[in-house]
Amino acid sequence: MLTSHVPLAGIRVVEVATHVFAPMAGAILAEWGADVLKVEPPGTGDPYRGLVTTGLHPLQAGVDPYVQSANRGKRSLGIDLGHPEGRDLLGRLVRTADVFVTSLRPGGRARLRIDVEDVRADNPAVVYVRASAFGPRGPEAARGGYDAGAYWARSGMQHVLTPAGAAWPRPAPPAFGDLAGALALAGAVCAALVHRAAGGEPPVIDGSLLAAGLWQIQPDIVSAAPGGASPQAPAGRYEASNPLMLTYRTADGRFVALTMLASDRHWAAFCRAIGEPERADDPRFADAAARRRHARACVEWLDAVFAARDLDHWREALAGFPGEWAPVQVPRELHDDPQVRANGYIAEVDVGGDVPLPMVTVPVQFDEQPSRPARAPEHGEHTESVLEELGLSWDEIGALKDRGAIL
Repeated sequence: MLTSHVPLAGIRVVEVATHVFAPMAGAILAEWGADVLKVEPPGTGDPYRGLVTTGLHPLQAGVDPYVQSANRGKRSLGIDLGHPEGRDLLGRLVRTADVFVTSLRPGGRARLRIDVEDVRADNPAVVYVRASAFGPRGPEAARGGYDAGAYWARSGMQHVLTPAGAAWPRPAPPAFGDLAGALALAGAVCAALVHRAAGGEPPVIDGSLLAAGLWQIQPDIVSAAPGGASPQAPAGRYEASNPLMLTYRTADGRFVALTMLASDRHWAAFCRAIGEPERADDPRFADAAARRRHARACVEWLDAVFAARDLDHWREALAGFPGEWAPVQVPRELHDDPQVRANGYIAEVDVGGDVPLPMVTVPVQFDEQPSRPARAPEHGEHTESVLEELGLSWDEIGALKDRGAIL
């Protein structure tokens, strides 16, 4: 029986993809209830699995947390798509599927016969998803790339997020663009399935890391266009147009981020909350215009106020304040954040060891139900069981193993 918090129950996805961008889209679909079949080469599997051996991925709870996150809830089949019988098996899988997802480049898709026309020959009704670095057209359509280049550097994001005067551009956080781009791909799949259910032709979906990067910093890109507003250099702290939109250091070296766009609305209550009620009537700071004219004095005063107490004090002092603010937290604190816990934004996943692996859940919920991620599969773990579901006998499966078509 379908339940609203797993709205894709009954949908099957076949994934031929590596690393994070497209696989994370498959992981999102799996967390929403889809049966995602990850097809991996028998010898090596998804090369992303191997990065733990090079030191790029740490082990946690005995597993690679990055691989777990990008492949949560899937089933893995080891199939050699370069083997004629392996490709035939893929065709049989595709005939049972609603969605086909790949991140292979055009040459790889052609070599393995998994391009649009090939997959549609197996199943004309399948929604076909291509994830790429730079998009499906243009001089670099066939180039590969990772998010640190296509999403972070090429889009302009690295420049925009590097502090002025820095000697080197700021490096990208791990999988930063992959995660954002995967959400867009997963959303597009859902839109395509609705379109198909309404009688429309199943579309071909294209998503790229470059496009996701442009989307993320579109205000900067639009304002930099010819005829657009001239980009302004970021104002210094003491020239801020709104001192209640700055971050302040606390006595213990932590930070509080004030994010009050409607600063006049909250000014008097803010002054009371920080223990300075008399400042509400200071003519230099009485309204937004005055605080802008006297920005240096206002910021220097707030710097001194926040520096006098530690972060725990400010958490308590501002807890009942209706204006917008947030502590600047470190990742470890999110595990114990009461708001995160109340909403189920981090789940404990049984990965087969003594210690569960914490995993961030997909950032949307259906009917107020947190999603329930499951562990990622071992390489080829479900090859035999899925082939049995297709109707193959044990003798047939054994013969395919002997001939090298499957793991």
